[in-house]
Amino acid sequence: MGFLYVDGHVRVYHGRHKLPKAHVARMRLSVPATSDYWVNDMTGDPLFVVTAEANAGMVKMLPLVLEEVRTLVGERRLTVVFDRGGYSPALFQKLIANGFDILTYRKGRFPHVPKSRFHQHRVSLDGRKVVYTLADQGIRFLKGTLRLRQVTRLAKDGHQTPILTSRRDLPAVQVAYRMFERWRQENFFKYMREEYLIDALVDYTVLPDDPQRDVPNPKRAAIDAKLREARTELSRLQAEYGVEALENIERTRPTMRGFKIAKGKLGNAIFTVMKRITALEAKRSTIPRRVPVKDVVDGQIVKLAPERKLLTNLLKMLAYQSESDLVRLVAQHYRLIEEEGRTLIQSVLSSTADIEVSDGVLQVAIEPLSSAHRTRALQAPCEELTRSETVFPGSRLRLRYSVRCGV
Repeated sequence: MGFLYVDGHVRVYHGRHKLPKAHVARMRLSVPATSDYWVNDMTGDPLFVVTAEANAGMVKMLPLVLEEVRTLVGERRLTVVFDRGGYSPALFQKLIANGFDILTYRKGRFPHVPKSRFHQHRVSLDGRKVVYTLADQGIRFLKGTLRLRQVTRLAKDGHQTPILTSRRDLPAVQVAYRMFERWRQENFFKYMREEYLIDALVDYTVLPDDPQRDVPNPKRAAIDAKLREARTELSRLQAEYGVEALENIERTRPTMRGFKIAKGKLGNAIFTVMKRITALEAKRSTIPRRVPVKDVVDGQIVKLAPERKLLTNLLKMLAYQSESDLVRLVAQHYRLIEEEGRTLIQSVLSSTADIEVSDGVLQVAIEPLSSAHRTRALQAPCEELTRSETVFPGSRLRLRYSVRCGV
């Protein structure tokens, strides 16, 4: 049973048009942007990408993305791995009913697992030694109608990380390992931003967008901001009142009535803030959470044209997958493959070579690389590619690869 990793990537927009805002975690800001949802395999290689309408969140996009997956894999059961952005027990139930298994982090507050329930696990997975301290238990959601499995990891500092899954056939250590393998997708995004410019704006064309699509109501957001400010102030005043009560000298103010009179100004300030919070909550209850975008945006409502961006994404995905194939060819011959594999392939692709045509053969003799151990690693993929008997496109010339000067 395979694993698919789904995550959103936000492309920031700096143009003059008004686009929906999205939160960019690496910038810690909400800015005009377009959200793409990428699907990667277990090795981190990209499979396809979907652009979200109006920066729709993971909860809304996952069913749409998995519809595309279903058309590609048929009825094969897959495990979908995603982060807390897709946390929704109702969504979990829907995905499981549609033939998918889920693997994600638990979101929000949760009862801490007693330390006596944890056990250390030492295994080797994908050629890597893994050591986790884990607790395994069943858990229920949606009034008991949804039963999932929670595998909790205990860190050395005592922090607990709960992981939810519908997979009951996997050992607990593999559940944790597959969840934490999300770093491959995060590395993929970082690499693609730096080396392939997936954030680049390739088309300035805009198209009309649906004026009736709903967006968060900015009026409600403004009330929420005032509520947060008022609650913060209330917490500060209550803490101050508590400190005053703790430090009260009883022989001076032996009764609570005397204390309240002495601290009347502070008490009045607390009651004033509480009244303001009640009024704000009442006002917020009359304001809808979401409204049509035409009610909050002046002028034309547009979105970026998606076709050219999707085409460039496709080409970049193919280039990345080709890199991955070359890295795998080198893997057994290069000790630092995890740290430097793609750097090595980039060096090869940018190095010089002699090209010679003779007797139906196109001979490519690549210059040695910067060090002997890299050059030795290069010989293996040259031999493998030569054995493939590939014909140069548009000709009858068979490709032969070699390292020009040997080692």
